[in-house]
Amino acid sequence: MDERLAKQLEFALTIDKEKNILRQTHLSSHGRRENDAEHAWHMAVMAYLLKEYANEPVDIAKVMIMCLIHDIVEIEAGDTYAYDEASHADKKEREDAAKEKIFSILPDDQKRELTALFDEFEEGLSAEARFAKAMDNVQPLILNNSNGGSDWREHKNTYAQVYGRHSGTRAGSEKLFEYTDSVINKHVEDGNILKPE
Repeated sequence: MDERLAKQLEFALTIDKEKNILRQTHLSSHGRRENDAEHAWHMAVMAYLLKEYANEPVDIAKVMIMCLIHDIVEIEAGDTYAYDEASHADKKEREDAAKEKIFSILPDDQKRELTALFDEFEEGLSAEARFAKAMDNVQPLILNNSNGGSDWREHKNTYAQVYGRHSGTRAGSEKLFEYTDSVINKHVEDGNILKPE
């Protein structure tokens, strides 16, 4: 086997570990906690289905690959719960180290390509990154909504926390922001998200 193929297959096997990283969000119908790979797959499919709602024209293949790779770093860095402020303090440092370790398995050209896509997603400055980030917000929200807001209720999430995260959806999709806003307000009314003081 040549060296390039060996590196690509090693990377493919390494990212299988993403299936072991459990998130705080539960699957629909009150299922088990979802893993990072399921989250990424779901986001990518949603991006394709919902592309007509992007605020700007997007390269949907680029959006989908961003969705698929955005949490690979959590294999080494661990999952950082969206509403845990303390764990966000060193998140970038942990994820940068993980990105270097994991993407360095690849041939140099693919390492550069995936690193650039990961960084573009994190920076959120392109139309594709903004839409991919909207998917990262909407995907767990639809699961939480399907479960009666139980994850928000369990973690005692506040309106400021949930709305603060979902306000970023607007940059990628005004239409999906309108949807998330209505879902959040319903769960505030139902007591699943703690009301503002």
